[in-house]
Amino acid sequence: MIKVLFVCLGNICRSPMAEAIFRDIVKREGLSEFISIDSAGTGNWHVGEPPHKGTRNILKENQISYEGQTARQVKTNDLTQFDYIIGMDAENIGNMHKMAAQSKTGMIARLLDFVPENEYEDIPDPYFTGNFQEVYDLVTAGCERLFIEIKNRESL
Repeated sequence: MIKVLFVCLGNICRSPMAEAIFRDIVKREGLSEFISIDSAGTGNWHVGEPPHKGTRNILKENQISYEGQTARQVKTNDLTQFDYIIGMDAENIGNMHKMAAQSKTGMIARLLDFVPENEYEDIPDPYFTGNFQEVYDLVTAGCERLFIEIKNRESL
């Protein structure tokens, strides 16, 4: 089983959105039995909460399920158990590298690393910007490219 973890700050906006979108892509491509998907935040402020209302709304508009998702904080053992640790921005990637320090980890990358022609490197936090449509578009592009990368790397 290939394990993918999406990471943002509070695990209520960007990373649960990426989890839901990526799960939808994987399901649509018939690879759910081969790829496990989760999300977490580097902070603990929202542990146990559902995704942000803006995230829920944009996912509903696009008929993507977020059922069963609740915020959780990244644990040290996540870094050794997941094959792909995908952060939404440089700050969260830096936190993942610090946590990983001496541990063997899976690939740690920013989601938009998979969309090099994009003008953004980091996915803006809609918790602060309020622009959930922009974030949805960026996350979708990143998830589509990440899926292709994993499919090729893992020979699926």
